[in-house]
Amino acid sequence: MVSRVLAPLWRVRITVAYASALFAIASLLVALGPRAQHRVVALMSTNLHNLAEGRLATLLASAFVTAEGQTYLLLPGLVCLLALAELLWRSRRLVQVFLLGHVGATLIVAAGLAFAVKVGWVPVAVSHADDVGLSYGAVAVLGTLTAAIPGGWRLAWTAGWLTVATVVVVLGGGFTAAGHAVALVLGMALSMRVPAGWSTSAHWTVFRGVLLATGAAFGLLLFVGVALPSALVAVPAGLAAAFAAWSVTHTQNGLLFCCHSADSGRAPKRRA
Repeated sequence: MVSRVLAPLWRVRITVAYASALFAIASLLVALGPRAQHRVVALMSTNLHNLAEGRLATLLASAFVTAEGQTYLLLPGLVCLLALAELLWRSRRLVQVFLLGHVGATLIVAAGLAFAVKVGWVPVAVSHADDVGLSYGAVAVLGTLTAAIPGGWRLAWTAGWLTVATVVVVLGGGFTAAGHAVALVLGMALSMRVPAGWSTSAHWTVFRGVLLATGAAFGLLLFVGVALPSALVAVPAGLAAAFAAWSVTHTQNGLLFCCHSADSGRAPKRRA
């Protein structure tokens, strides 16, 4: 009985360990109170001030802290997304993708903000802004799942998410929205270079489909948050782009099928 329970959990051990750490840290911060939580978030933030002070440990530690008590809200969707990725890719590869998205997007956004502060595009106060959370790594995982999406739907998946990310950034989502867009692109770029074993589109089950749907809804929540105006524009735009891409893909497949059928119906030529 114990082995039957532990065996499935062992297959998603990184997801379970990470979610447990997030839950424990969030609970501890709630117990310590708002002042302690604010202090921890300030210390763990990967903002320009901390990075300039050489606090490079924040590049990892920031993934275990969330601001404004959002951990409990985000955990169910995060678990579904990471569990699906871990089932598809195994634990080590999940860690690689998550770290690439979290650290890579953080550094790229930090470089962009440093330049913007230097030329006066944004106020210097942004150097001390809170920048913690799990979203960059999670969005990178979402982007890398592109490799596992069945071929007929992959273009629609890609077009839909890129459109959502672009719309949110254009509508003024701030540097966090820009970070999500960067993490998504990093993940999608990685999906084009993954080994053949990473792409398991032929092994989809109902359970994995439910995990994907829940993880996608979670990803959408990360992009639009609770900003209703952004959601009202980004979601329809993303769906329209996905449908357009799906139509193009299936139109091309239909034309190829017709051409193949016409060629196969011709009588073979006799050699002279």
